[in-house]
Amino acid sequence: MFGLIISGRLVQTDPQQLAETQFVFSIPDVDSVNHVVVFLTGQMAFPEELGAAVYFSFPNPQGQTWQLLGHISNAKPSAIFKITKLKQEDASVSGHPFGQFGGQQSHMAQIGISVEPLTQLSQQTPVTQAKPSSVEPFVEFSQKMLENFFNYASSFGLTQAQMTPNPSETYVPLSTLQSWFQTFQRRLQQNPYFWRS
Repeated sequence: MFGLIISGRLVQTDPQQLAETQFVFSIPDVDSVNHVVVFLTGQMAFPEELGAAVYFSFPNPQGQTWQLLGHISNAKPSAIFKITKLKQEDASVSGHPFGQFGGQQSHMAQIGISVEPLTQLSQQTPVTQAKPSSVEPFVEFSQKMLENFFNYASSFGLTQAQMTPNPSETYVPLSTLQSWFQTFQRRLQQNPYFWRS
């Protein structure tokens, strides 16, 4: 019923069934995995009122913790999840249906799938959306904004021969704008919050 694709590796379609509505996939050597895809195989469709919550568990010194990644259903039969940062977090998450299943081996993560009513799934918040925004989206936005501004301003560029003297306008050389753009990008990469000081 469920399948798991580990980016760059293999496809698994044989999860271990823990209970009637709970399944677990094991991911060996998870340190080299950045993304996973969970999907419905199509062998059997969900009843219309059911879906599956998808959880991720990475071994840590405090024990096994489960983090909600999202869900799949008949309307959304597959989902790609980025687990890179989740492997680094060790925040404990409660409210998952898996308890302390099994003893995970070091570097052996698990994907848990819990079949639940769609009404219940719609009320759950995946861990990636529950966290405050990280630096990366801010940096990405800043870079896109800078590129957009630079491209927009550059589109008005004229050579000195094309310029018509106008005493009421101030001109800024494009090289000055380009220098500012490169400096801002460099400082943003070094410290995304440099502008606060």
